[in-house]
Amino acid sequence: MPGPILHVGATVKCVHAGTATPTIPSARVFVGGQPIATVPGPYVVAGCTLPPNAGGPCVTANYLSGATRVFSMGAPVIVTTGQAVCAPTGTPLIPSVSQKKVIAM
Repeated sequence: MPGPILHVGATVKCVHAGTATPTIPSARVFVGGQPIATVPGPYVVAGCTLPPNAGGPCVTANYLSGATRVFSMGAPVIVTTGQAVCAPTGTPLIPSVSQKKVIAM
């Protein structure tokens, strides 16, 4: 499904309000002056409010899907419509603010 490409400066959170940041951005492709994120690169989650006795907090996350036609260095770029799973909770990541000019399929 097409969507705006996520970059390092995009606001991405776990469902418990933790902030997610890509750990391995693409060094070759920039949107809005910032490097983009690709599917194999994990995200690190900070500030998750889910308590340990409830299975939390979210610590890392991986995108399972991204663009199907746009790649950077052989890896699919992450789009706002991509699916991600946090570990150890299994909950999704939710992008809320990203650039809007570059759309990928």
